[in-house]
Amino acid sequence: MRGVLVKEFTEFENLKIVDCPVPTLAPGQVRIRTQAAGISFAISLWVSGRYQRKPPLPFVPGTEVAGIVTEIAADVRRVKVGDRVASVLDWGGLAEDVVANEVNTFVLPDSLEFYRAICFTNSYGTSCAALTWPHLLNVQAGETLLVHGGAGGVGIAAIEIGKILGAQVIATAGSEEKLATAKAHGADHVINYRDGPFREQVLAITGGRGANAIYDPVGGEVFEQSLRCIAPEGRIMPVGFAGGTIQQIPANLLLVKNITVCGLNMGYYVGWSPDDVRHEYGPRMLAMLTQLFAWFEEGKLNPRVSHSFALDDFQDAMAVVLGRLSQGRVAIVMDEEAKRLGK
Repeated sequence: MRGVLVKEFTEFENLKIVDCPVPTLAPGQVRIRTQAAGISFAISLWVSGRYQRKPPLPFVPGTEVAGIVTEIAADVRRVKVGDRVASVLDWGGLAEDVVANEVNTFVLPDSLEFYRAICFTNSYGTSCAALTWPHLLNVQAGETLLVHGGAGGVGIAAIEIGKILGAQVIATAGSEEKLATAKAHGADHVINYRDGPFREQVLAITGGRGANAIYDPVGGEVFEQSLRCIAPEGRIMPVGFAGGTIQQIPANLLLVKNITVCGLNMGYYVGWSPDDVRHEYGPRMLAMLTQLFAWFEEGKLNPRVSHSFALDDFQDAMAVVLGRLSQGRVAIVMDEEAKRLGK
């Protein structure tokens, strides 16, 4: 089986396609012939050993795939051979075959292409949980949602889901092209944060009150400004630090406006934690993915993959990610999906 094998923690640019061991199938697992896999900044951290979780060496990187089930363990009931699925993996995605836990595997609608399906288990799943779960942002109809990084994978998902929930959505991004993308996916208002502080524009749009909920995958200065244009009793969520700086949160500002700061590590719900609670939260994850797929089939979600690459070109795919050249997601495509897309 061909794939990307990490024998020691190193920089991503040092990796190559090699012949990898075929993963064994354990109880509760399914084997998938990979058709598409996601490429993200987080993968570069996994490979270099800078991610908070370190897989045992050697390992194949990649935590999200879509493909066709070719084998199931004897105790698997919900998924069958031949199903088109998307799955969250512990690791293993950048290879021609993967083994996934049934609890982390979701049957796809027939109309959803493999290369776009990789958006759902991560980007749409994270944004849906962030916006709808009661202990997180819990966005309500009529509220104002401010989404930063509005042309990224989670940003686009948050914009679309925010509109489904009935919110007014303000999106920020760093170029006119990316603002156009955010607008195309449903943002009511767009702001280029490179043109200067966005605080006054948010306050103007909201009649001086501020945003009720703020979704921030950028961090740093963007988060700090957000605290100054949030409504009383507003909620704000740091969901990543793409800007490169982890902000310090001034507690006095939280106190003055009764602000709630909530965090979300989706990895916790899919098994990426020492106590591995994926089965405990399996029904919640299945219900959420089922809802997302239903919204897709109703035409309410439009997952965007701006770049797709063959497995042999995986280094080019990561260069697009690290160069911040993508809008939405970047996919590696294999097998029949690669042929279909001409890769």
